[in-house]
Formats: sequence, structure tokens, C-alpha cells
Amino acid sequence: QVQLVESGGGLVQAGGSLRLSCAASGTIFRINGMGWYRQAPGKQRELVAAITSGGSTNYADSVKGRFTISRDNAKNTGYLQMNSLKPEDTAVYYCTAHVISSPLAMSAVQLYWGQGTQVTVSL
Repeated sequence: QVQLVESGGGLVQAGGSLRLSCAASGTIFRINGMGWYRQAPGKQRELVAAITSGGSTNYADSVKGRFTISRDNAKNTGYLQMNSLKPEDTAVYYCTAHVISSPLAMSAVQLYWGQGTQVTVSL
């Protein structure tokens, strides 16, 4: 079993910054892709950013140039640096990880979700 724990959310004024962290623990051989999603009240959950094990990234158009996704493979931890925050960035942010738990089962990749962390951006 694998657990993802997010931290770093909070209340910030528009134009400010926050850095989210996502620490993975449990039975982990390797983490393939990691990602960040968000869900605002009354809206569907959307992909914010993703990063492969090799470091390739992609972003939602709404956050390009403002958010940066990164990871520390040695620590099994992912990050989302959020700058120039806007009120429309207000949402619960969730991290995801595609995890291989055993070298004997390399094709058995499981997707895990964190519990979410609230980000609120005020005017």
C-alpha cells in the first residue's frame, strides 16, 4: 500500500506564492508519473501539471508560466511551486502518483491519490 500526503496549502493574497509538497510512502519500488489536479467548488477536477520519471513536464494552459512542477526521486516527493496566484486558482489540490511496488511486477502500475490540500487566493 502507498500513501500520498500533501502539504503547503493555505490562504494567500492574489499575486502571492505557495509551494505544495506531496510525499509518497509505503511499498514503493519506483514512481513513474506524478501529477497535480485541482477541484474548485461546483467544477470538475482538472489536471494542473504532470511530470514523468525523466522530468518531462506539461501544464494546463491556465497555469503555464506561473506554476512549476518538480520532483525529488530520492525522496519520493513531488512539488508544485505556484507563483502569481489568482483568485481563480482557489481549489482543493490533489497529487497523484503512478507507482510500481515491486521489481517483479513492473507492469503492475497503480495510481494513487492524496487526500487534498486547500488553496485559497484572496483579492
